[in-house]
Amino acid sequence: MSRLVFCDIVKSEFSGIVYHANYLRFMERGRTNHLRLMGAEQQALFEQPATDDAGFAFVVRSMHLDFLKPARMDDVLDVVTWPIAVKGASIMLAQEVRRGDDVLVKAEVRVAFISGGRAQPIPKSIRTLMKADVIS
Repeated sequence: MSRLVFCDIVKSEFSGIVYHANYLRFMERGRTNHLRLMGAEQQALFEQPATDDAGFAFVVRSMHLDFLKPARMDDVLDVVTWPIAVKGASIMLAQEVRRGDDVLVKAEVRVAFISGGRAQPIPKSIRTLMKADVIS
């Protein structure tokens, strides 16, 4: 299983506990970093000239989150991201926000591939790239 890790130092709210919506930002950065490390930079894909991958962007289609434990001020968190399935115009990713061995938040995220504002089949080059890491 391929897991790519992204670290961030938490800035918390007045209560000393991280506000739940901040996890969405942490996970977005983790997904972007995961795709970049796999060789699929979003900005480069969107700006490419007329090729198989031209004008594509990744957008979140759906998300399921389980908040298990809070993060606190000055925690160093790992956002671990890995693919679950690639099909049609979307990829399903699993993500965990961790503090050491503790899992704080679990998420399943469906990311759609769009071009011209509409969902499109994932280009062959991207599909090949992502399937290489999909768990059987």
